[in-house]
Amino acid sequence: MINQKSYYSSNSINNWFITQSIDHPIRTVIFSVIFTLILSSGTQFLSIDDDMMKMLPKNLNSKIIWESLQDEFGSTEVIFVAYGRENFKILNANSLSDLWLFSERLDKLETVKSIKCISKSTKVSNVDGFIEINDLQNKQNLNKNDVKEIESYLNKNPKIKKQLLSLKEDYLITVIQPSTSYSLDNFRDQVVGAAKPLFKNYEVYLGGTAYVTGSLPQLIREDVRILILSGLGIMISILLINLRSLRGVFMVLMLITFSLIAMLGSMGWLYKITNSDRYLFAMLSTSMPIILLTIANSDGVHVVTKFFREMRSDNNVKLALSKSMDALLVPIFLTTLTTISAFLTMTASPLEPLIGYGICVSIGIFWAWFLSTLMLPSVIRLQKWNFNSHAISKASYFERLANQISILFVKSPIKSLLFGLAFIVIGLTGIHKVGIDVNITSFFKKGSDIRESMDFMDDQMTGTMDLRIRVEGDMKDPEVLGEIEKIQDYLIEEKKISLTYSISDVIKQLHQTFMDDNLKYKTIPKEKDKVNNLIMMHSMSSDHETLSSVVNYDYKVGLITALSRVMTTEEIFSFVEKLNIYVKKFIKEKIKIDITGFIIVIRDMAIMIIKSSLLSIFLSLFLVGVISTLFFKNIVWGILSIVPLGTAIILNFGLMGHFDAKLNHITAILSSIIIGVGVDFAIHYISQFRRLSKNKGNINQKAINEVGYPILLDAGSNMGFGALIFSAFIPVQYIGGLMIFAMISTSLGTLIILSSLVELFKNKLIN
Repeated sequence: MINQKSYYSSNSINNWFITQSIDHPIRTVIFSVIFTLILSSGTQFLSIDDDMMKMLPKNLNSKIIWESLQDEFGSTEVIFVAYGRENFKILNANSLSDLWLFSERLDKLETVKSIKCISKSTKVSNVDGFIEINDLQNKQNLNKNDVKEIESYLNKNPKIKKQLLSLKEDYLITVIQPSTSYSLDNFRDQVVGAAKPLFKNYEVYLGGTAYVTGSLPQLIREDVRILILSGLGIMISILLINLRSLRGVFMVLMLITFSLIAMLGSMGWLYKITNSDRYLFAMLSTSMPIILLTIANSDGVHVVTKFFREMRSDNNVKLALSKSMDALLVPIFLTTLTTISAFLTMTASPLEPLIGYGICVSIGIFWAWFLSTLMLPSVIRLQKWNFNSHAISKASYFERLANQISILFVKSPIKSLLFGLAFIVIGLTGIHKVGIDVNITSFFKKGSDIRESMDFMDDQMTGTMDLRIRVEGDMKDPEVLGEIEKIQDYLIEEKKISLTYSISDVIKQLHQTFMDDNLKYKTIPKEKDKVNNLIMMHSMSSDHETLSSVVNYDYKVGLITALSRVMTTEEIFSFVEKLNIYVKKFIKEKIKIDITGFIIVIRDMAIMIIKSSLLSIFLSLFLVGVISTLFFKNIVWGILSIVPLGTAIILNFGLMGHFDAKLNHITAILSSIIIGVGVDFAIHYISQFRRLSKNKGNINQKAINEVGYPILLDAGSNMGFGALIFSAFIPVQYIGGLMIFAMISTSLGTLIILSSLVELFKNKLIN
């Protein structure tokens, strides 16, 4: 038996940690709980938001332009509300009466800045040689003649009609702009609350970036709840079957829970202190709890399984615990260091959420290390253990499987290596098929409310993807207006854009009206004085919103708004490139053009994802290799430590290519996750091999016998990644499926490919 005055380890640092756990367990547990509670108190400051614009770096040109447009023209993020029934003539007195009530309700909402619909639109007419602007719908209750007048006016102005009616004229459309003083989720909730009761006799569809962004907080909350419960359920089931100890499972679960609340709390504290968008809880963040569950689980599994094995031979809690921690403290520290390094490579990403993701997960990983090296062994020390229990006295299924692997693959290292390489070849054949798609429509499952609404907007309306072109110049100059018209004509000719609107359209409509509604005068006047007179006549009306939505107060900045149906990321790249070429080639330098909008955001995000993914892979592998080399004092060991990781990355990206899973700002984190989670296996194996290398006999087989069981149990219990398959978001589902395969490939990559390489070169490695 160990004397309390003696050292538990020859390593002074190890000895300190073990002493705190064995000699002062109650104190250690109390301090661990207090520190965790302090950190977790930050959860009250967690803020959920998934606005794509907040993901982009502040110095990005398209974001700067977008923010400038927000200041000049109000929010460019809107909600579209469409109500009606398929093949139903929606232009009738009753439907328009309901629309009138709806717009009145919206007017009373503080979250609403402006409304565009038939009941809020104006009509321009010529009365005795003067332009007169009146309400298109001037009262709630209309007769048949009133409805016919509205219909006639819309038919004469097809561009206006496109904005207010569906293509088949069976749905009425309302476009609602939010006030920038309120959050989009609050705005969305108020709009839905106003629409759903009023339009209960109609089919109602909602869309637009503001609707999607405003809907995400609630979806994310529900998603996180389901994923955590599902992940824990899967993990607990596998742990129970293999550990066969309720107390053992409880202790691992305690470690996981404490690490999780500490991570979420740190995210809240960081957001509170910095007010930075990178610490917002977004769609991407829904995978964070599951990621940390698996990493914390790995630490806990290694400690508990090692303790049970030592108890089997020593029948002494203090001795078994001290030997277990003495063997594990260094490899757990090293796996923590390499895992944190892998996730911190995300801070090099230009995308704000990835930076926050990497930092917050790293904090959670650090806390899992802190608890697994101090609190967990203290809790073990405080327990009374039955030495004759199945958990301690008998080997589990995964333990027996590890023994079989050690016999099978160590005896035939060349065959084992070739077996592993065959899978790598399969992965390589699929990598070139990996595509990029950051279109948010594809993030939602078919049949979901959001996806159905977005598909409807694309099929039956002009689409909800927007392109905004900011034009600097004299907006009263016919030449400038002509250049704006040229850009609009080009956009329509490209057939990617379904609708454009600008001050040029307003001027052309005014000119036609002034010239007795003669269609040949639906042009921009050639004289500046005429343009100015038309604007003055319009400004004398009460309709100020029409002009303010397309030109600023001093007529020096104009806005072209273009709507498009959903485009693939590849189509967006091609379209934006052609647009930039056209502007440079055909648009006069008299005006300054800046392009932004949702389409441009998608383009810019796709570029950043490519850069971020490549950088993360190479930087993570490099750091893991360097850290391993320094710790093991051998560059060969450093190279070997990244072999299973490289294998898993190749296989996962190969699978993405074969199954058409796209790279986006969510799946872009896969490489960091794979490296962060999978590095544990290689480090524990190498540490154990080196520790046993001083002994005689089949070192490799003994090493696999020692670490194979916790590696397989860790991989098995981390099938909790499968919980991500239940996510409401398709990219998160992909992460779940791919990470299940990653756990298999990294564990078997360690036990088969890495162990085979070590077996082939063991003489050089030992010497």
